[in-house]
Amino acid sequence: MPLTDTESALLALIRETPLATPEELARRLGSTRASVNVHVSNLVRKGALLGRGYVLPAESGPGRVVVVGGANVDVKARTIQTAVPGTSNPGVTAQAPGGVARNVAENLARLGVPASLVSVVGRDALGDWLLRETEAAGVDVRPVLRAPEVSTGTYTAVLDASGELLVAVAAMAAVEALTPAALQERRGVLRGAAWVVADGNLPEASLAHLLSLAAEAGAAVVFEPVSVPKAARLRSALAAGLVPQAVTPNVPELGALLGRAVPDEPRALRAAAAELHAQGVRLVWVRRGAAGSLLSTPEEVTELAALPAEVRDVTGAGDAMLAAFLAALAAGLSPADAARRGHAAAALTVESDHAVSPTLTPAAIQARLAGAATTG
Repeated sequence: MPLTDTESALLALIRETPLATPEELARRLGSTRASVNVHVSNLVRKGALLGRGYVLPAESGPGRVVVVGGANVDVKARTIQTAVPGTSNPGVTAQAPGGVARNVAENLARLGVPASLVSVVGRDALGDWLLRETEAAGVDVRPVLRAPEVSTGTYTAVLDASGELLVAVAAMAAVEALTPAALQERRGVLRGAAWVVADGNLPEASLAHLLSLAAEAGAAVVFEPVSVPKAARLRSALAAGLVPQAVTPNVPELGALLGRAVPDEPRALRAAAAELHAQGVRLVWVRRGAAGSLLSTPEEVTELAALPAEVRDVTGAGDAMLAAFLAALAAGLSPADAARRGHAAAALTVESDHAVSPTLTPAAIQARLAGAATTG
C-alpha cells in the first residue's frame, strides 16, 4: 500500500534514528506524540515497519557489515619542483573521500558486501560531497550523524615532487561527536549484522559502548587500531570484559594493545597473540608490511607472505585488507584463505593512486591470487 507524505517523512526519520522515542520523532516531524503513534500503526499495517518497536524490514541479506569510525576528506598537494620552504610553490592538488571506516565500507561495497557506515560529518559542503561520493560507491550512509557544531574532518598532505611527505595536517575532531549517546540512537543498525568494524578513531568511551551494543545485538566485532596511540584505547574495554572477536594490528599496534613492545619475529608475535586469546579475543591478525602477516586463533597460527606489487601509494592498503578479509569470511572461507584475499586486495591497492582502488573487485582479487600462485 502506498504511503502518505507524512508517513514517508516519519519512516525516513525512523531509518535515520531507529531507536528515537515517539517524543523525539514528534518534535522532528513538527507533530504530536499521539499523531506519531497513529502514523506508526499505519506503517505497521502497510508493512513498512515490522512492529511498534520501530523494527525495519531487512534491506540487506546475510553478511551485512556495519563500519563505525572516521570519515573525512583527503586533500593531497604535491609540488612540481623541489619544494622551497617559507614561500608558495607551484604544484597540483587532488581531493578524495577518506577515513579508515569510510574506506573499509567502500571497499566492502566494491566487493559486493552490503555495508553501512556509522560516522560523523558536518552540515557543510564537504560533508555533503563526502556523503554523495560514499553513497555513490554503494555504501549505506543513512546512519551517518550530521553534526551542526562540527566541521567535516580533513586530512591534508603536502608532498614534494618525488612524492615524499613534507607535512600533513589531520583535522579529525568531528569523530568526537560519535558519543555513546549517538551510538545508542543508532544501535538498531547493528541488528542482523554479521560483523561490526570498530576503528580506533572512536573515543575510548564510545568504543566500549559499541562493544556492549554489538554484544547485545549478537554481532561479531573486529577492532582496527588505526595507530599506536589509538590502539591503546581498547585496553580499558578488554579489562572490563568487553572483548572484540578479532583485532587487526600491525606490530607496533600489537604492542600498544598489550602495553609493551613486541619484537617483529614470529615467536614473539605468537606469544603476544596468545596473551590476547587469553583475554577472549578469538582472532589476531598481525600485519607485518613487506614481511606479510601472522594470523592466530586459539587453535592454530598461520604465517602468510605479502604478494608482490609495484608500489605507487600505500594509503588505504590496510583498509582494503580488512574489507577483503571480511568479504571472504562472509562467503564462507576459512580465516587463512580470507587473509590471503586480504593480501591480494592490499597489493591491488598499493598499485593504485587511490586510497580505495577503483579496480578492486572479487575477480581482480582472484586473478591476483592466481598470478601469485603461478609465479610462486
